[in-house]
Amino acid sequence: MKLAVTGKGGVGKSSIIALLARVLKEEGKRVLAVDADPDMNLAGILGVPSSTIITPIIELKSLIAERTGTEVGQSAPFFTMNPKVDDIPENYCVDFEGIKLMTMGTVRGGGAGCACPENAFLKQLISHLVLARDEWVLLDMEAGIEHLGRGTAIGVDLMIVVVEASGSSLETAFRVRKLAGEIGIKRIGVIGNRIKNDMERTFIQENVKDIPLLGFIDYSEEMIKINLKEESALTVDGSVVIQVREILEVLSSGN
Repeated sequence: MKLAVTGKGGVGKSSIIALLARVLKEEGKRVLAVDADPDMNLAGILGVPSSTIITPIIELKSLIAERTGTEVGQSAPFFTMNPKVDDIPENYCVDFEGIKLMTMGTVRGGGAGCACPENAFLKQLISHLVLARDEWVLLDMEAGIEHLGRGTAIGVDLMIVVVEASGSSLETAFRVRKLAGEIGIKRIGVIGNRIKNDMERTFIQENVKDIPLLGFIDYSEEMIKINLKEESALTVDGSVVIQVREILEVLSSGN
């Protein structure tokens, strides 16, 4: 399956991506985790050593210019919209503990020249990952809904919105559902994260309306350790791993 995970800023979507990747790997699945969030913190949550060099795709200026028919740093009113990208995953992924990791990076404005070729390259690459890769692809999308307007997640099997027990978090989920439908993403689901008590669990259950609820992840000691980087998503143990497995069972069943 190809999954895109999004949500309001600070809801913990990167931690969920990392935990999903860990459980899938333990089940013998081939996994490619893609950090498409400008904050680029997925590697740290997975426990990748800081000494490991991970080149964000957006920083491959010369390669992007070559593939899009442009020149580095120059304005580009005309460029190739469907550049060659099929060799990028194998050449620029980092393999860590059996999980492939790729970091997209973000386009910088302010004197960086036309951003259009870079965006076209990233969009084409994500499309290739979603449509052509024979493995589980987990996309850690940027917070909010702006990426949906750019259509970067078109083709995913499921858009997962991570929510907390708050009205604003659920409002983001409803906006994501609307925009996802407009670009052809037919399946969307919600994961309730950092659940502290039954009251919060009930609040989400009663207010998620007709968006399928995939499961809950409690605000546990294990999640706190991940947030504080005392442990990585690959080494932590306890109820959080069980809850992620339960969510994957729901995904695999198609419910």
